[in-house]
Amino acid sequence: MKEPLDFKSIPQPFSNRIVLNGNSYLYFGGTAYLGIPQNQEFIDFYLEGIKKFGLNNGTSRNNNIQLGIYDLAEQIAAERYKSEAALITSSGYLAAQLTVKALASFGEVIHAPASHPALWLDKQPSSKGSFQYWASETIQMINSSSSKNWVLVSNSMNNLFPEVYDFNFLKAINVDKQLILIVDDSHGIGVNHKGLGSYSQLPKQENIELVVVASMAKALGVDAGLVLASGQIIKELKDTSIFVGASPPAAAGLFAFIKAKEIYAEAQEKLNENIRQLRAGLGSTWDYAPGFPAFLSQNPKAGEELLNKHILISSFPYPDQNSPPINRIVLSSWHSYIDVEQLIEAVKDIEDGI
Repeated sequence: MKEPLDFKSIPQPFSNRIVLNGNSYLYFGGTAYLGIPQNQEFIDFYLEGIKKFGLNNGTSRNNNIQLGIYDLAEQIAAERYKSEAALITSSGYLAAQLTVKALASFGEVIHAPASHPALWLDKQPSSKGSFQYWASETIQMINSSSSKNWVLVSNSMNNLFPEVYDFNFLKAINVDKQLILIVDDSHGIGVNHKGLGSYSQLPKQENIELVVVASMAKALGVDAGLVLASGQIIKELKDTSIFVGASPPAAAGLFAFIKAKEIYAEAQEKLNENIRQLRAGLGSTWDYAPGFPAFLSQNPKAGEELLNKHILISSFPYPDQNSPPINRIVLSSWHSYIDVEQLIEAVKDIEDGI
């Protein structure tokens, strides 16, 4: 009897290929957009970091004895992503929760539709509809309200139905309103806007305080969370009990992050090549956001049909288990030219009914 496939118990690191039951599958899923988990030069830096700093650091960031690499990594992150200051935590979820809970008291809080659960205060926000509809409603709500202080919370993009959000609608909000804009850029940082992510793209206005939170575990390949903001906001966040009480990420990962500027740049160049190659070969039944490496199929059977050709893509029911699957190709820098060509040929076959 043929052994059933269990893709939820993969016994190896993710890469461009996955071997299961003796069969090899091309893998086009996940969030390792820059292929960092399989980048040997990055791994070597990580190992060097382990030798320098050990496996982990379980002490609080306010301990009287500190590793200097945390302050250095925050300085490098701020410089790299064009913010005044930065804060690094042990996870993207912690970075988001810390930020939203600390800043929510500034004013009335409005969440954009589909905001990541890490951005929720206590329960799921009620916002529905498209980002564009929400933006229009938010302008009207704030401008017509007597309240002066507002906190807007949103993802930087929708990575499932690929769309990078445009926040220039904020320019239509009356300048006598004071806003804090909190944007989760977990899927964009290191990829979108030439790798800079969303912070440098957000509207710069005197009445808007910009804050970006992100997981560093996706494109950047480091198990840590990041906050980019003004020096004043970062100081306020570092004074919170959540930040003071939490252990930091492993110093070795941050050592590799500091050393990896050229690695990230080269990986992004390779990713962009893969995106151009796939865009040229795909038909019109796939949706994408320019520059982002996810491609959404309108065919609900695309995942199943590609699996029959030994190609694994991201495929799961959404928004609930009774929904039809969302089928997405997700490219990474670890994919070769031949990998992408094989994918294009397989997609053409299923579109032609072969």
